[in-house]
This record gives sequence, structure tokens and C-alpha cells, in this order.
Amino acid sequence: MYAMSKETYVRSRSLLGNETFERLSSMHVAIFGVGGVGGWCAEALLRTGVNHLTIVDDDLVAESNINRQRQALPSNVGKPKVNVLRDMLLEIAPDATIDPIATRYTSENADSFNKLFDSCDFVIDAIDSVDCKAHLIHRCVSSGDRKPTAIFSSMGAALRTDPTKIRIAPFHKVVGDGLAKALRNRFRKSDIPLPKHLCAYSAESPLSSAGTVKGSIMPVTCAFGMTLASLVVQAARRS
Repeated sequence: MYAMSKETYVRSRSLLGNETFERLSSMHVAIFGVGGVGGWCAEALLRTGVNHLTIVDDDLVAESNINRQRQALPSNVGKPKVNVLRDMLLEIAPDATIDPIATRYTSENADSFNKLFDSCDFVIDAIDSVDCKAHLIHRCVSSGDRKPTAIFSSMGAALRTDPTKIRIAPFHKVVGDGLAKALRNRFRKSDIPLPKHLCAYSAESPLSSAGTVKGSIMPVTCAFGMTLASLVVQAARRS
């Protein structure tokens, strides 16, 4: 079996410096949703130096995922996404800790994630469902009875073709994004102050989709994942 050596992360360490790299390598990052955005984010974080990831998703690999998702290969169709992704990530970094949770995060089971929220340094929100996403965001940013958890969210990556239009902004300043609009409506109806955590979104006007599902392509979904991973790296640099 391949044994990781000091050469594995020599370029990450050289660019970031020893202090930042050590902070990054000691982080625990939880990624909710490992589809076209979250799967690539997980790989980017691992390759950069994060040594502990928890990946949360209840979906199985589908044939329609092959056009954009990291773990979607014909041989993996029908398998749990988190299990396949864990195995792929461990091929890259055998010494890493990859914890798969094959469960959908919902308001009903949120309490079962309390230990994870308490232990992780960052949450990456790559969830598509408005209900689940709104609850996760509110759980992370609200002080409530438990400590807030630092979170970065992906807004809508579908119906876009230009990865150079991806932007970063606090949630309450995201514009031109249907998912963000739906979330804001949800928060306002619940009298919840609009969160101000950083989000990745596209400034590109959404295109029309020829089919009954929202079209999406890897150049954009992957770039969203890379952008979210970079926010964790920047946070490590600022610490």
C-alpha cells in the first residue's frame, strides 16, 4: 500500500507556509451534499491538506450523475455516494480520516448531528433541498443553545455554463440566484434574520433547460466546489 510521505503535500506547504498548513491539516470539515459540488470540494480539500472529512448524503450514484459528479462512474451506479467517495478519497490519502454518513440532513434528524457540529471546524453546505438547506444554515449561524458553526454555502450551480461568473458574497447580498431567493423567503416567513455567512453563487443569468430537469455541467459544478474549498483555505490563512 502507498505510504504517504512528506512529499505528498510539499507544494501545499510551500505555498501556504508551515503554520497555515498545520492549521489546515488539523481541521475537521463536514460536507453536506456530495453531488456535483460537494464531491469535488471534498477532493480539493483533501488534496490541499485537510486530513479529516465527514461527508453526508443519502443518495445513490445514478447514471445521470456521470456528467458532473466525482464518484459517478458506470461501475458505481446504484452504490451509496458517500461510500464510493470515501473509498476514492482514501486512495488519494490513505492516512486521512473520512467519515461517511449515508443520511439526509433534515429538521427531523438534526439533533443526531449535534456531535458533528460540535467537533467540526467548518461546514460546507452543498444541499439542493430548500427545506434542508435552510435548516442547516440556521442551525450553523444561530447561537441558540449550542455554539454557532462556521459555514460556507453553495447557491445554485444549475442552468449555468460559465465558471468565470462564480462570485463570493455574504448570503444577504447574493443577487440573481433563485435558490438564494427561495431561502430568503423561507427565513422571512419564519421571522429569522437573514444569515450573513459567505456563499458561492453565479452572476450568470440562468439559462433555460431543454428537458424536465435543471441542466448542469461539470465545469460549473466543479468550479463551485473548488470555490468553497478555497474559502476553507483562506480561513486557515487568516486564523
